[in-house]
Amino acid sequence: METQKFNYDNNIVRAFLYATIVFGLVGFLLGLSAALMLFYPELPEFLFGTDDTTIQSLRSGNIQGLINTQGAMGFGRIRMLHTSAVIFAFVCNSFFCGAYYSMQRLLKTRMYSDTLSWIHFWSWQLMIVAVVITFLMGINTSKEYAEHEWPIDILITFSWVIFGINMFGTIAKRRVRHLYVAIWFYIATWIAVAMLHIFNNLEVPLSFTSWKSYSVYSGVKDALVQWWYGHNAVAFVLTTPVLGLMYYFMPKAAQRPVFSYKLSIIHFWSLIFVYLWAGPHHLQYTALPAWAQAVGTGFSIMLIAPSWGGMLNGLLTLRGAWDKVRENPILKFFVVAITCYGMATFEGPLLATKSLNKIGHYTDWVIGHVHLGALGWNGFMAFGVVYYLIPIMWRTPLWSKKLANWHFWLGTMGIIFYAVPMYISGFTQGLMWKQFNPDGTLLWKNWLDTVTAIIPYFKMRFLGGVLYLSGAILMVINVIKTVRSGSFQKNVPAEAPALADIGTARKEGEGVHLWLERTPKLLSILAFITVAIGGLIEIVPTLSLKQSVPTITAVKPYTPLELEGRDLYIREGCNSCHSQMIRPFRDEIVRFEGKNGQYSKAGEFIYDRPFLWGSKRTGPDLHREGGRNPDSWHFKHMYNPRITSAGSIMPRFPWLITNKLDRTQMVDKMKLMKNYFDVPYSKAEIDSAGKWADNQSKAIVQRIYSEATDVKDQMEKEKTAKGASYVPLEQREIVAMIAYLQRLGTDIKTTQIQTASAE
Repeated sequence: METQKFNYDNNIVRAFLYATIVFGLVGFLLGLSAALMLFYPELPEFLFGTDDTTIQSLRSGNIQGLINTQGAMGFGRIRMLHTSAVIFAFVCNSFFCGAYYSMQRLLKTRMYSDTLSWIHFWSWQLMIVAVVITFLMGINTSKEYAEHEWPIDILITFSWVIFGINMFGTIAKRRVRHLYVAIWFYIATWIAVAMLHIFNNLEVPLSFTSWKSYSVYSGVKDALVQWWYGHNAVAFVLTTPVLGLMYYFMPKAAQRPVFSYKLSIIHFWSLIFVYLWAGPHHLQYTALPAWAQAVGTGFSIMLIAPSWGGMLNGLLTLRGAWDKVRENPILKFFVVAITCYGMATFEGPLLATKSLNKIGHYTDWVIGHVHLGALGWNGFMAFGVVYYLIPIMWRTPLWSKKLANWHFWLGTMGIIFYAVPMYISGFTQGLMWKQFNPDGTLLWKNWLDTVTAIIPYFKMRFLGGVLYLSGAILMVINVIKTVRSGSFQKNVPAEAPALADIGTARKEGEGVHLWLERTPKLLSILAFITVAIGGLIEIVPTLSLKQSVPTITAVKPYTPLELEGRDLYIREGCNSCHSQMIRPFRDEIVRFEGKNGQYSKAGEFIYDRPFLWGSKRTGPDLHREGGRNPDSWHFKHMYNPRITSAGSIMPRFPWLITNKLDRTQMVDKMKLMKNYFDVPYSKAEIDSAGKWADNQSKAIVQRIYSEATDVKDQMEKEKTAKGASYVPLEQREIVAMIAYLQRLGTDIKTTQIQTASAE
């Protein structure tokens, strides 16, 4: 058969490689900033100005600079930006870099379309830039790993579809009959991410000229869909594509074949089947139906087997080549990456058990667990791929192997100094929250006591981040020096015989999986069915059965002002630190009961779009916040938390005090809630929304003035100074925020709760 000549496209690989490096540094810097603010919350004040004379500042005595930032440097926004930067910018770009390189070599063909490759690249980078801008502006949905608003969701979908067309087009014109295991993982990744992204991000825009949207799911249903997505974003964005890279780059770097072909088959199919069922383990002891929690736990435990199968397949590929690990920094990164993968995938199922979940959930234990995977598994795999590709693509040895080894050791120490303090911090939190005195009172009644106890571990975590970032900077130096000393080749000549057409029917004596490997359409269909089963069985019953969420007659829709306050709460990323879910534990009920002592019920969240149960408690739970503190306390707490709570690490929100509340879309929000989601607002309530909000805001301001004469005096001085430009306190954002916070948990009482029929 005649050999065909063609060229591999290294240009697109180089583009994604550079993007990986740049956005990796950005993601690490954002993470370091967030870590710093957890023990130095005054960082924004230091940078932009403060009126607090006890704090050093570059603009001391002037808080207007901080107000002018409008919260862009607030912890809530930085934290979600860090998360998205690491997942979508760093890890996804590293996957695309490795996938575009490996697919061409494994399939013995150039990518299906150079044009589609570049559309994919630029649309994905445009999405990342849009995320940065919108998140800093406070435009987000608050849904973890899916905080992007609806226009960006559409852009992600477009870019992902372009990538899929290019990938499947490349597979269709391949010159290799059987698909290698890495390609299986790429296919499953594309299918699962498309399914997860679309279903979790179904939302109704307020208008097509507005960024604001509301989830089609509410409360418990939204929580289930979100963590079906959230857990499987970890599975199919942070795991399966990186496993595909492992199956290609580890054997290449070790110059050894994969340890076991059969284990690869078992690993692939069992992993993509089991993963989709495990999402509910993020919602143990919550208002989620008990059967869904139990299913999540069971399948999480089962995840250990396929995960460790993949880990062992990777590590055992080094059989007979462990001597190379001493000399080759690429293999060092891969070995530690796969080891971290094994550790994280053992720890995750343990955290899914109810015995450990009741201690670990909402604590820093989970943060340590997540970063063991992100820094160790994802980061080190990406670094290994970069170090592998740079010398090959620029046709020159790595500028400094010693520098790469320094990067490895700095990164490894960074992981240790990050994860271990977070584990200790998490254990400390979980145990302190639950301790009682002999007389039945909480030992650590003041929440701040449980925060100040872990500050030293936050500082150690910051040191770990500095070490990790320092290693990455060494990598950048090494890459720049290597690139400058080498010669890049955009088009790499290659040749291979054309693939003969032998039909898709299974041949006599041909193994079932060998047959699947040469029939990509059937393999893709089976992969889709495999990943879809878990979601269908868990989510469809919950969404379709009214019985799963009994209605509580006392629970009423939010008032217009409270709805605006809730949107402000989301804008500022308050759910990054505060949960709104009191689990049925004695310590939580005693600690958070306020005037309305009840653990959280499913029916309380029917008007919450999106749900705000949170996944981390840096601050206390707020589900029963209503009525616990006076309105003036909330006013001062938002202006400067350290006035009301000495030692607090909560950031300041002075712009809420000065900003005028934008009410222009208030009526439209109520109409959307009524028309699309059947929220029982009457026509009279919608028509009088402005008056309704005025009356509620006036009542709040009257209480603030009666409780805090100093605030009243300050407002009078401001009114005199500003004259006609003065905005009454009743019209400011802080009043809407207070209205929302004071509403939380006040619908149900400690008396017997009546539920409407679920028929």
